[in-house]
Amino acid sequence: MIFIVVKLSVKPEHAERWPEEVAAFTRATRNEPGNLWFEWSRSIEDPNTYVLVEAFQDGAGEAHVTSDHFRAGLEAMRPLLSRTPDIVSTTIPGADGWSAMGELVID
Repeated sequence: MIFIVVKLSVKPEHAERWPEEVAAFTRATRNEPGNLWFEWSRSIEDPNTYVLVEAFQDGAGEAHVTSDHFRAGLEAMRPLLSRTPDIVSTTIPGADGWSAMGELVID
């Protein structure tokens, strides 16, 4: 599984509308073959920071970054961001999704 976390600093004047601004990119990515999840969160400490957590099946990442909607999505984001995003991207061998947290089991 390819696991990616991206932290984006959005210009304050675009922070409230960020979800709408990236909605087409979000929909298109979620519909890609091999996409496991694509989820946005907003920082509770800095309302101008959004975090994207996404995952793809092994082998599906290249199709994502070479797609037309990926390039269009990045270009749509570019003028809304205050700096270059931070990213963690790794492959987790043998994983294919979320696991239950053993330290906090809810019955």
